[in-house]
Amino acid sequence: MERGRAMEELLLRIENENVIKHSLQVEAIMRRLAEYFREEVELWGITGLVHDIDVERIKNDSRPHGVFGGDILECLSFDPTIVYAVRAHTADSSLERRRKIDKALYCAGPMAHFIDCCGKLKGENEIESLDLNFVIEQYNNPDFMPNIDRKRIGTCTEMEISIEEFIELSLEAIKNIEKQQNNQNGILA
Repeated sequence: MERGRAMEELLLRIENENVIKHSLQVEAIMRRLAEYFREEVELWGITGLVHDIDVERIKNDSRPHGVFGGDILECLSFDPTIVYAVRAHTADSSLERRRKIDKALYCAGPMAHFIDCCGKLKGENEIESLDLNFVIEQYNNPDFMPNIDRKRIGTCTEMEISIEEFIELSLEAIKNIEKQQNNQNGILA
C-alpha cells in the first residue's frame, strides 16, 4: 500500500479537518517510532494515518471503532499487519496488542491528542513553542485534560521506552510535520 492511496482512502471517508490533522500527527509519531525501533517506517506511518478511518461512520458509538476500521481496510486490501493494529488500537478492543506496531498505535493516538492540547494551552496551535519539560509538566498535572487516558499513553513502557522518551519522540515528530505544513502553506516557521 502506498501512502498516496492510503491518504486518498482516508479523505474519501473523513471530512473533519481535526480528524485529518490528528491522523497526520499519529502518522508522524508512528514514523518516528519506527525509525527509533528500526522497524518498517512506511508500514508504521500508513497504520497511523488510517487508524481512525471509521470515525465518521460510527458516529457517537465508539464500541465498533477500530473493528469497523479494520474491516474497511481489509476490504481495501491493506496489509494484514495494518488491519490488525487498527482493530487492536482502542481501549474497547478485546484483541491482544502483541506486536510493537500494535502497542505503538495504541499509545500514539492519545499522545497526539495530548500534545495538541498542550499546544492550545500555550496559544492557538502553538506546537512549535512546546518543549519537553512543559509537556511532561502537563502530563503529570491531573487537572490538565483529565479525559485523555494517561494510562494508555503510559503503555509505551511495554515497548521498553520511557514515558519521557516517548513524549520527546512524539513532540519532535509533530513539530516536524507542523513545520512542513507551515512551509507548504507559505508560512515561515
